[in-house]
Amino acid sequence: MLTRRNFLGSAAGAAGVASIVGAATMSLTAANAAAAEGAAKRRAPGLYVGMLTAPFGGQPLVEVLDFAKSAGITGLEVVADPGSTHIDPTNFDAAKAETVKQQLAERQLEISALSYFGDACRPGGAEDFQKHLRKMTDAAVLLGVPTLCMNLGMPLPNMDRIQQIKEVVPKVFAPAIAYAKEKGVKIAIENWFETCLRGIDTFECLLETIKDENFGLNYDPSHLVHQECNYLKPVSMFGKRIFHTHAKDTLIDAEVRGRVGIYGGGWWRYVVPGSGRIHWGEYINHLRSIGYQGVLSIENEDSQAGRDKGFVLAARHLAQFC
Repeated sequence: MLTRRNFLGSAAGAAGVASIVGAATMSLTAANAAAAEGAAKRRAPGLYVGMLTAPFGGQPLVEVLDFAKSAGITGLEVVADPGSTHIDPTNFDAAKAETVKQQLAERQLEISALSYFGDACRPGGAEDFQKHLRKMTDAAVLLGVPTLCMNLGMPLPNMDRIQQIKEVVPKVFAPAIAYAKEKGVKIAIENWFETCLRGIDTFECLLETIKDENFGLNYDPSHLVHQECNYLKPVSMFGKRIFHTHAKDTLIDAEVRGRVGIYGGGWWRYVVPGSGRIHWGEYINHLRSIGYQGVLSIENEDSQAGRDKGFVLAARHLAQFC
């Protein structure tokens, strides 16, 4: 099954785009807040369509911006891993931030979040994880970006998910949460089912364990569909702690599932919005009901639609509800 974690090596991820043509220690206030507000003023208030830049990992950010503009996509959730060709927080400064902001302004685009999907709970990796999140926070401040998106961490051996969330996760994330809060940046956790954030019960445990108002969700409803969880329920349950959303769908082949069973493979896969089980108009109206006015960030893991075409189809489908 194709996922974000191996998409960059796939044929779809390698397809060319030509088919469619202050200082790091400042808080997100004053000039940085003005930069974020300036981006928002270039579009009407409310929900808008964005994209996760991961499938363009081998190309410079400016080429991704050109693609987004041509595809009718307004927001960029920019990959900010160490060494990223898009934004590398380990080698980022005010001059580079000004260049990026100018490129965005010229195309009337904005960055919805910086993203890093490393394993937060990797044994022995907490210090490196925290160090990188500090650098991501500093980059976000320079750019006027309000949110950092990441995973909660992979399950640890000999520990169930609830136990890990209660005993390990707070220790790993506490320094990053405190630093980001000081700078006015929010941390949003994606509910990727292979991490220790799986069913709605784990959402409840996480947000009850870490009550900090700048720590919440990068909510992806597609991860609940194949688990047969109610993907609308978290919207009403967690409301103001949804800071960012992924727009990805899930296709279910009931005939194959009926033959191989739920523990078998090949009966579900991720697809672009409009190609699976999620009713996007209904979902988006539920987001509006809680006051969410942020991005619908397309996460294209659809191997059959392909990279460029997949983003375009998804953007067209979502735009009709925004």
